Amino acid sequence: MQALQSSSLRASPPNPLRTPSNRQSHQITNARPTTRRSFISASASVSAPKRETDPKKRVVITGMGLVSVFGNDVDAYYEKLLSGESGISLIDRFDASKFPTRFGGQIRGFSSEGYIDGKNERRLDDCLKYCIVAGKKALESANLGGDKLNTIDKQKAGVLVGTGMGGLTVFSDGVQALVEKGHRRISPFFIPYAITNMGSALLAIDLGLMGPNYSISTACATSNYCFYAAANHIRRGEADMMVAGGTEAAIIPIGWEVLLLVGHCRREMMTLKRLQGHGINREMALSWVKELVFW
Repeated sequence: MQALQSSSLRASPPNPLRTPSNRQSHQITNARPTTRRSFISASASVSAPKRETDPKKRVVITGMGLVSVFGNDVDAYYEKLLSGESGISLIDRFDASKFPTRFGGQIRGFSSEGYIDGKNERRLDDCLKYCIVAGKKALESANLGGDKLNTIDKQKAGVLVGTGMGGLTVFSDGVQALVEKGHRRISPFFIPYAITNMGSALLAIDLGLMGPNYSISTACATSNYCFYAAANHIRRGEADMMVAGGTEAAIIPIGWEVLLLVGHCRREMMTLKRLQGHGINREMALSWVKELVFW
């Protein structure tokens, strides 16, 4: 931190194109007609960010909760990360023998007992279960579990939990029911439990939190954006407390197929760039990739 605050670091001038009045500008005379050229200059040094001193704008983490491949205990999870232990293993939730990739970060031994009632345990997608359990564990870690939550202003407490795919199992089951049995056999929870904001919504409904409530979906960066947005809600005075994070449960056949297809598309797009670099027609290259990927 001291290195960042070194006296050798300086801030960029507000207008690098304007020459300060108290300095002499160098001029070069030439027999040729002078041509005015503009150059954009940038300072190589960057000033270190100042630590926020206003207590109304500072945001702190008071509790953490999780559901992971290493279990539901934050300390145990962190210790295994420090020791370099991998949570990746062979998939046994479904038959993955026909997939080119047969391993992943699969959560095993998950239990929602004490956090979700029996009816919702049967109805909810795993994505939503993970959200509710981890959210309640975070509140317990912050000493706000159970009746203690009633000591805060719930109108100033919000939930911002994002997900990349949402309730993928519910969505997959709904589509299968539609194709095989017709629209009358689709569950009424097909859409509500598949959309990405339902994790935040159900957690807020369960806890009675009435502050900001929505979700963000930015693939693997989802949780980071949720933390950032939640902190800004507190800084702006829109909330006193936010439950923030991310949830995902995509290790099912259709989810695995989509993830593998995305990786395949990424490789083919890199091939496309190489082809374009060698002068191959753009339309022909795009057509070739489309046929190769989606055939």
